[in-house]
Amino acid sequence: MSRVVHIVGTGTIGEPLIGLLCHFKDQLGIDEVTFNKRTPLYTDRSKVKNLLERGASLSTSQEAMSGFEKLGMRPSYDTRTAIERSSVVIDCTPSGAGLANKEEYYKSATSVKGFVAQGSEFGFGKMYARGINDEALVAGEDRYFHVVSCNTHNLAAIIKTMALGNGTMPNNLISADFVCMRRSNDVSQDSGYAPSPQVCRHKDARFGTHHARDAFHLFKTVGREYDRLFSSAVKLNSQYMHTLRFKLQVEEPTTIEELLTRVKENDRLARTYKRSANQVFSFGRDHGFYGRILNQTVIPHETLSIVGGTEITGFCFTPQDGNSLLSSVAISTWLLDPDTYEEKLQVLKPWFFEEV
Repeated sequence: MSRVVHIVGTGTIGEPLIGLLCHFKDQLGIDEVTFNKRTPLYTDRSKVKNLLERGASLSTSQEAMSGFEKLGMRPSYDTRTAIERSSVVIDCTPSGAGLANKEEYYKSATSVKGFVAQGSEFGFGKMYARGINDEALVAGEDRYFHVVSCNTHNLAAIIKTMALGNGTMPNNLISADFVCMRRSNDVSQDSGYAPSPQVCRHKDARFGTHHARDAFHLFKTVGREYDRLFSSAVKLNSQYMHTLRFKLQVEEPTTIEELLTRVKENDRLARTYKRSANQVFSFGRDHGFYGRILNQTVIPHETLSIVGGTEITGFCFTPQDGNSLLSSVAISTWLLDPDTYEEKLQVLKPWFFEEV
């Protein structure tokens, strides 16, 4: 059976994911990359043609076929056929659409090994973030996965590295509080820009925003329930990067030197002397793959502070959606071959930076 990875959507995660999978197709053990797009648009034609030139195949609904062909973009498959002939389907559609697609298409596609949704699709399947809960993956049992949001990746990585000693101190965390200072919209998007800082409601009475809630459920997959997590969010009038402010209360006293040692031991975390999002963003644009840094987080380590030995405070930057791309590649590679996915993922190592 051919190993086909199918991506639904060509937005801020879908487009670079298609390109990344096409570029490393052979090394990752993928035979074919396909993608679905719903609407034929002149403004998207250059993007779609570029993805086709990279080797991906286009699918769309029967109704939209002629529209794509008139604009010079020839689909190879209709939407349902593309899904049913795939080994792995990664849904990168806007919030809520993944859950709807699960009901309409995915549940009936019984030959597909696994389905993956992104970001805000709470309840789609087992939550996953590369390096946080890989041990929770069960071959032959898990079929639906939810790659958590980029900020949830970030705060989970901060917790696991700084509070849990890269997993060696699972009982060390007492509480964690986060403020997610979110970028307004992606530089590729025309809508959604915030002209001034906008504070977000605490919709979850227990965790504040979905970031801490999702982190709780992420750690729960490995048998750990850290119920004193809380997050707040504010949208800033910037298009560069999300910024995270964290405060961790831990049992065992620690030092800045010890924390930096833990960060260095984890290649999914990067340090930086830069203290502005635009400089970190620019580094990713110049040196990342598709302009993305694939690390989970970038820590301006000079902002780290410890009070009383057990209260850790600092800032970090979320590398656009690079960490979500990493987890999407990881889970699709695991679904194709759980015994070799760790080895195959090493092809991405050049885009993990010790220092930004």
